[in-house]
Amino acid sequence: MPHPDPLHPANPASHNMAELTLRGIILGALITVVFTASNVYLGLKVGLTFSSAIPAAVISMAVLRLFGSASILENNMVQTQASAAGTLSAVIFILPGLVMIGHWQGFPYWQTFGICAAGGMLGVLFTIPLRRVMVVQSELPYPEGLAAAEILRVGNADTAGGGDDVRKGLNDIWAGSIVSAAVALVTGGFRLLSESLNVWAGVGNAIFRLPLGFSLALLGAGYLIGIVAGVAVLIGVIISWVFAVPILSLLTPAPQGTAIATYATGLWSSQVRFMGAGTIGVAAVWTLITLFRPMVAGVRESLRSRSTLDDGSERPLTDRDLPVRAIALIGIAVMALLTLIFAMFLIDAPLSLPLLCGLVAMSLVFSCVFGFLVAAACGYMAGLVGSSSSPISGVGIIAMILVSLLLLASGSVDHLLDAPGSSKLPIALAIFVTAAIIAIAAIANDNLQDLKTGWLVGATPYRQQIALLIGSVVGAAVISPILELLYNAYGFVGALPRPGMDAAHALAAPQATLMTAIANGIFTHQLNWTMILIGVAIGALLIIIDVVLEKRGSKTRVPALAVGLGIYLPPSVGMALVAGALIAWGLQLHLARRKASGQMDKAGAERIERRGVLVTSGLIVGESLMGVILAAVIGATGRDNPLALVGAGFAPAAQWLGLAVFVLVIAWFVRRLLKAA
Repeated sequence: MPHPDPLHPANPASHNMAELTLRGIILGALITVVFTASNVYLGLKVGLTFSSAIPAAVISMAVLRLFGSASILENNMVQTQASAAGTLSAVIFILPGLVMIGHWQGFPYWQTFGICAAGGMLGVLFTIPLRRVMVVQSELPYPEGLAAAEILRVGNADTAGGGDDVRKGLNDIWAGSIVSAAVALVTGGFRLLSESLNVWAGVGNAIFRLPLGFSLALLGAGYLIGIVAGVAVLIGVIISWVFAVPILSLLTPAPQGTAIATYATGLWSSQVRFMGAGTIGVAAVWTLITLFRPMVAGVRESLRSRSTLDDGSERPLTDRDLPVRAIALIGIAVMALLTLIFAMFLIDAPLSLPLLCGLVAMSLVFSCVFGFLVAAACGYMAGLVGSSSSPISGVGIIAMILVSLLLLASGSVDHLLDAPGSSKLPIALAIFVTAAIIAIAAIANDNLQDLKTGWLVGATPYRQQIALLIGSVVGAAVISPILELLYNAYGFVGALPRPGMDAAHALAAPQATLMTAIANGIFTHQLNWTMILIGVAIGALLIIIDVVLEKRGSKTRVPALAVGLGIYLPPSVGMALVAGALIAWGLQLHLARRKASGQMDKAGAERIERRGVLVTSGLIVGESLMGVILAAVIGATGRDNPLALVGAGFAPAAQWLGLAVFVLVIAWFVRRLLKAA
């Protein structure tokens, strides 16, 4: 099957290059351990994780180059395996909830390992039938997959003795990486720059917020996703902070003496974010409906012979997935493991044998059926805005609501809710099942991004799928000990392992706190459904508008999913994405004008666009690697800000300095690209 991208290589997988090697597996496992530990800490601390695919690709190239015989495909396999770290660690968005409600006193190793490993492997298996329709035949940008492919191409060409263009490409990547890493060090390490700037205004009791975000990694991701998705995210931010929060603050004014920033942020976190989850939910369902036919075609295609095409010719290696028999055997083994893990989770509860079997079966069926739907939706979201910006926790909220309602509707847990010794069990089971869904969603999110990278560099899909299965197991093996270590060292907000611990140093685990509150609200019938239903209505309206625009042939589109992301994500994240998208759009307009006036030929415009991808890839790499380094320093010292040169009183100046540096980096970026002409 020919690839529409003219840069697609001529099937290097058929050239007998080293690809899935023992040294690559070992290196990928080591990178996975380091990145998983870093992501677990950062996720519990601030509620965000980073994608490890791109920094893993850079580390792989640097290490394997020492052997002198590494190929682009071997490097790709290392980053494929290691990327499981940045995504599977998303289970920290839910698992701490079991400690917070008192069901667990720590993190039992085999239960934690089993739910993470089984969910991760199902995420890989569920996305295999979707590869052709969502990666090969789709026009989704997959920004991080594209960026990783560009880095691998340039690094491989340099190793193979490339010319001046290769050296310039490497220089672009290194320049972006160095600038981004330096800014991240001064921001997250020295604390001299702020990560965002917020201007607050009160009109009567209504509170308005003008947010700006200064993450260079997100700026690069926004550049890659394009103007359509960027504007949609902006619409979501406007809905949150120009309409929803001001209206809510007008209806319920801030208590006397409460800072407007604190109060408004609390309204967004506790209410408006649910509206975003509702929009994401209805948009995800609509996405599944629109993808149903091509998904069925993809599944049908995946069930055919793996070695031949319809005309009887041999299928190229770049289009071979895991054989159907292997998928079936692995799937049966994983579902058996998941059944065992659910049984272990419930075995000590005061349940009759029929009820125990029924709850295990219900949990398994929900995890598999809803997990497959989530895999498709998350793969689409990753293709739209990238893995780092894909709202896995939003998917977790939807899963939490559905599994909780399912348990209530079944009537099987009614008697448990009233029993003093087991009243928390239904909430705990909902949390545990949601952990499996989040693991599936996270790896599905990452797998399709990796398969996009592999498709662009000519890798063998089934070997990538094996690498990610290995990465899921290795990452799952690390998560439990790290969670146990951090819990015993710091505790979580509202859940300290020992009396007398300083609650000020407890890890916030914000997503786990939110999802636990949702489950508790459903089972106690105290959940505010109003904001979720408003979000559903907004999503439905946006879908209707988008369909009408599409039928009229308009180039203007309003993807509801991206709008939901803008509502749900922290506004500093959304606005950094918007800034990158606006830069890409402005540059395209500038190049179009120069081509129309004859000042630039098509080749010159394409050269600038290609260098833009390389520099923004470097921006993503630099900040990601510095995030790993800073996490290691924080973990080693046990201090929140071990490198800080200033105190909290410097925060106002740091905001404006952050803005100034952000603008300077944008000016440097644009100037560097235009000089390429």
